[in-house]
Amino acid sequence: MKYYSLNHNAPEVSFKEAVIQGLASDKGLYFPQIITPLNPAFFNVIENLSHNDIAFDVIQQFVGDDIPEDNLREIIKDTLSFDFPVVEVENGIYSLELWHGPTMAFKDVGARFMSRCLAYFNKDKKDSKNTVLVATSGDTGGAVASGFLGVDGVDVVILYPSGKVSDIQEKQLTTLGKNIKALEVDGVFDDCQDMVKKAFLDETLAHKNLTSANSINIARWLPQMFYFFFAYKALKSQNKPLIFSCPSGNFGNICAGIMAKKLGLPIEHFVAATNVNDTVPRFLESGKYEPKPSKTTISNAMDVGNPSNFIRIQELYNNDLKAFEKDFSSYSFTDEETLTALKQIYNTDGYIAEPHGAVGYLGLKKELQKHDNAIGVFLETAHPIKFLDVVEPALGIKLPIPEQIESVMNEDKVSVKIKTYEELKAFLG
Repeated sequence: MKYYSLNHNAPEVSFKEAVIQGLASDKGLYFPQIITPLNPAFFNVIENLSHNDIAFDVIQQFVGDDIPEDNLREIIKDTLSFDFPVVEVENGIYSLELWHGPTMAFKDVGARFMSRCLAYFNKDKKDSKNTVLVATSGDTGGAVASGFLGVDGVDVVILYPSGKVSDIQEKQLTTLGKNIKALEVDGVFDDCQDMVKKAFLDETLAHKNLTSANSINIARWLPQMFYFFFAYKALKSQNKPLIFSCPSGNFGNICAGIMAKKLGLPIEHFVAATNVNDTVPRFLESGKYEPKPSKTTISNAMDVGNPSNFIRIQELYNNDLKAFEKDFSSYSFTDEETLTALKQIYNTDGYIAEPHGAVGYLGLKKELQKHDNAIGVFLETAHPIKFLDVVEPALGIKLPIPEQIESVMNEDKVSVKIKTYEELKAFLG
């Protein structure tokens, strides 16, 4: 499999090269040259397949010969070491819980898959290291820190916006030590992401062998397809049109869902549900893509003003807005609407959501009004405990602390504060 840059001014590369480089030399995101739909027979028997076998069939064409089958199966087995429950919240509406991994966030899958791919590629390199440089608006940092902790030949540097991630999220990325370093940026997520992109293109840092573990990296992005296949497997017997609503910030998850559809997965429609950072909903209204600086909300992992992966979605539809709109809607919701939804879901259905999942629920409810006889899935992307300062007062409850979270809460935060790209560059050396 070859990958090309979406800026179309860089050489084509292999899966291995795309993973190691992260971003193409012309600043473009990598995209697979060919997407081959799966054999229809696969979907006829999907309910009889294990999650590991499904994941292998889904990802193998994108990895190609760069990782042998036995090694790839082992990477997948190690990646998918937890459950992906589909929980009925109310009639015809389901929550796909993606928070049963070690850091209790959906990004555990991509981070674990990528770290294990990188470890495989580095297995024979004794004298060189890769530096994983990543920006986080919330859960990416913790998932990457956990996924790469102790991986030989890899140092991890995580940039996060000071005061704009939850206390638990901050603990998960600042307390592990070893090969994990956290930089606390005086700014917003977009500032962190801009610094990361600038560092990739800085030739004076070439000796650091920089790569990204954000969803711009194909090994972080592509495994997110797995969720959609697992949910379809669980709901196939209902034999109804299926709508997915993804709480969307950098648009990696929903882009992976669209990739799943291109592989043949029978998905009726997608909803990108956003908070007030509404670049994509405005695009669908006006046809103009006009990013704005991000605003701070209670669904902080979606506080993204210029979502990196949207260009991949446009590529999947050949920039055909009409074809895109047939499969895709996007709605934005305020913090007030999000809090109301949290309360409604809890008081009516007894289900404890968190702010991102509540935004996904709102988008799903809105879209289902347009589809007779359809059922819907909203993605619950993190455990409610990670947003206890929002969830507990909103619902008037006390959440028990899960073991995965308790293990980091009493550890000391270690971070380095920076304001400028020059300070990042100096830190990287």
